[in-house]
Amino acid sequence: MQPFQHQAATSVADTIAILSTHKGRAKLMAGGTDLLGILKTRATVAYPKVVVNIKSIAGLDKIQSDGQGLSLGALTRLADIVDSEVIRDAYPILAEAAASVAMPQIRNVGTIGGNLAQETRCWYFRYPHSIGGRIMCKRKGEAACLAVKGDNRYHAIFGGKKCFAVCPSDMAVALAALDAEIQISGAKGQRSVAVTGFYHPLGNVLETDEMITGIKVPRPAPNNRQVFIKHRVRDAIDFATVSVGLVVSMDAKTVADVRVVLGAVASGPYRATDAEAALVGRKLDPAVIEKAAEASVAGAVPLSGNAYKVDITKTLVRQALQI
Repeated sequence: MQPFQHQAATSVADTIAILSTHKGRAKLMAGGTDLLGILKTRATVAYPKVVVNIKSIAGLDKIQSDGQGLSLGALTRLADIVDSEVIRDAYPILAEAAASVAMPQIRNVGTIGGNLAQETRCWYFRYPHSIGGRIMCKRKGEAACLAVKGDNRYHAIFGGKKCFAVCPSDMAVALAALDAEIQISGAKGQRSVAVTGFYHPLGNVLETDEMITGIKVPRPAPNNRQVFIKHRVRDAIDFATVSVGLVVSMDAKTVADVRVVLGAVASGPYRATDAEAALVGRKLDPAVIEKAAEASVAGAVPLSGNAYKVDITKTLVRQALQI
């Protein structure tokens, strides 16, 4: 690990001032579960000059709920989301997704803001500098995506262009299914971005002088059902190979509204709009569920080693609709 300065921020404004001063050479640390690993391996090209501790900012760890919806501070711990009665009662998909992240030790320090903004797990991107030098790729600003002709078993099957690495955030999938927005503060002011619009093939929309401050979740429609399902190699610790977030509202026995969101198949949470169209206005009988499962992978373009994700996606969508 190379040396860096450590600064404790006292407010959002203080954090933004530090980020603005160092112009891309400052990194934020809350739980540190992702950042510290990257610093130790020196996988990225631009090593930070400053690490800014934002855990010292008061008030960014609150969970608040009212008739309009739910507000989560960026420093809300995943463990607190799992334990919150308000979330378990009205937004159970968030508690399910948070409970699926890693292990209790990670959830006790990891924050929702960090989970949303974490770097991809692509092994080319994270290759340690100490083992023959870091591997350059499109995400680091040079060369093409090495996964296209390399080991791509965990990479994207939707929307792969410049980079085929997938978003590893479980919370992004659940929040996208709830139509949530991410609140961002920066030198130019504040803005809100839909979770589905936060990611792009080379990372996310955060500028070097911006930070996530919170998440706004609208209150779901009445008579809704929420499901989060995650497939992974080892249930105790692994990131998803595929995940599904489902929020469906019923009008009697007919689907009135639905959001089907897929995880670990694209650069961000992927909304399966064809599957949604197959469901709205219909009863959830076996034929409709099967049609929606098939539609969920419409447009998928697997690479040489990840076609299995197509079958897993259909299976998880089918299971989610049957719960």
